[in-house]
Amino acid sequence: MSDIALAVFAGGAAAALLDGLAATVDFRIRGISFTRLWQSVASGALGPSSFQRGSASVFLGLAFHVLIAMTAALFFNTAAMYAPILLVHYVLFGTLYGIAVFTFMNLVVIPLSAMPPRPFSLATTIRQLLIHILFVGLPISIAAHCFATKNGDGPYPSPASKTITPDR
Repeated sequence: MSDIALAVFAGGAAAALLDGLAATVDFRIRGISFTRLWQSVASGALGPSSFQRGSASVFLGLAFHVLIAMTAALFFNTAAMYAPILLVHYVLFGTLYGIAVFTFMNLVVIPLSAMPPRPFSLATTIRQLLIHILFVGLPISIAAHCFATKNGDGPYPSPASKTITPDR
């Protein structure tokens, strides 16, 4: 498996696990059960009927969560191939990436989904933004940095810099 694939898998898995745990705890503190939280994620595809589908929609919500985390990791690692500065300043760009993922999810993905609208809460927004910085953006950027520099030979080579050499 290539270093990029490992970085995507490690960063995506870490983000899925950490963000999932943080969301579960955050929502549980506010009285929302584990089942209801993950059914609400599945409601993005299923609409309100998600809440009547039991554990099947819980597992679907968890699967969507992992898919989104892996996609976010893939996007960051692909961008890092073209802009290696993302790997050099990985804490800064991981923080910014967490903000970007939060913004994209809340301004594009959720409004376009079948998920029922949620009331705005500044406290929830701030908590979720911090969760996305600490548990999505940073794990993805740290994994990308670690796998890109694990052999001591610097960040991933840019696809534009790859040259084809003839076989001898």
